[in-house]
Amino acid sequence: MAPGDWGSGGARSESPGKAGRAAEGVAAVWLEANGFRVLARNHATRRGEVDLVCQEGETICFTEVRSRNRLDYGSPAASVTPAKARRVVNAATDWVMRNRAGQRSLRFDVVSILFGPGGPKIELFRNAFDASGFPWP
Repeated sequence: MAPGDWGSGGARSESPGKAGRAAEGVAAVWLEANGFRVLARNHATRRGEVDLVCQEGETICFTEVRSRNRLDYGSPAASVTPAKARRVVNAATDWVMRNRAGQRSLRFDVVSILFGPGGPKIELFRNAFDASGFPWP
């Protein structure tokens, strides 16, 4: 997907569910272009969901994707609450168990996408929170 394909309105001109999936697609393309390998998308359990499971080097990265088209209510990354982080951790724990990845280095990241004129502004926050769901100091 080329930057011009994202349009100026971004994913938010769609319904919230479609907008979230579109943002996850943009994030996956961006992460792969920056050296990550996407292993899984939308791994869900009854106790939570993780948007993208990626690998950077030898590290498994559980990535929450957040997007907005305006900053009226803060940045996209700021919308990750401790409760949401715990749901990501719950899904990540399930993924690790199912994929026997317990011996791997693990990390919790957030990709923030701000849609607007000129295409999306994408930021990666490595180690955005720990396995307890709390933000790193």
